[in-house]
Amino acid sequence: MHNNIAICKHCNITIDNKFCGNCGQPMQLKRVDKDYILHEIWHILHFEKGIFYTIKEMLVRPGKNVKEFIVENRSRLVKPIIFIIVTSLIYTIIINLFHIEKEYISYHGTEQTEHAAMNLIFAWVQHHYGYANILMGLGIAFWTKLFFRKYDYNFFEILILICFVMGIAMLIYAVFAFFEGLTKLSLMQISGILSILYCTWAIGQFFDQKKVTSYLKAFAAYLLGMLTFLLSLGLLGILVELIKH
Repeated sequence: MHNNIAICKHCNITIDNKFCGNCGQPMQLKRVDKDYILHEIWHILHFEKGIFYTIKEMLVRPGKNVKEFIVENRSRLVKPIIFIIVTSLIYTIIINLFHIEKEYISYHGTEQTEHAAMNLIFAWVQHHYGYANILMGLGIAFWTKLFFRKYDYNFFEILILICFVMGIAMLIYAVFAFFEGLTKLSLMQISGILSILYCTWAIGQFFDQKKVTSYLKAFAAYLLGMLTFLLSLGLLGILVELIKH
């Protein structure tokens, strides 16, 4: 007779082991304490399968690694949505820490009442880069899918690529923002150029690294995706103002 028989709280089946054989849920959850929090932080950051490993692989072999993530192994890299949110958060913390005014997406609003909605929309973007980058990624993924439609990748697989790529782009901005904060030199324009070059290279490498046209299409898809995002924000602001009046 088993003394440790219990009911899985996740799928409601009988279990007599430390873990449920059906869903993997542990019989007894570890108490949330400082050790648990430190373990979770380390789980995200550790080099083996964490954010540092993901950064290294995306800088060296972005195309190969994203392809492997999509079709072979999804445990080696940090999940793409988490990656872009964390890297965007790092950038936001740095620009706020050093009070850097030149932002990734800059909009100089006016105090006029008719532009209030536009001001609020761009202010939201500048304070929520993680979510804004995902929305921008939708536009870039759309154009990428259009330009590389002969390849057998659906829209959501391309969106995963864009999330990883834009995550590295945010880190490039973050590194230059950090050094601008320390040195007081104007470095953000350089980071913008390097970010675009990286995104072009990484997207082009994912599809066909031997063709120059892959990089030209990637460059066009990135710029058109950003333009689509900014135009969408502008149209949303105009729509809100029309509804209000």
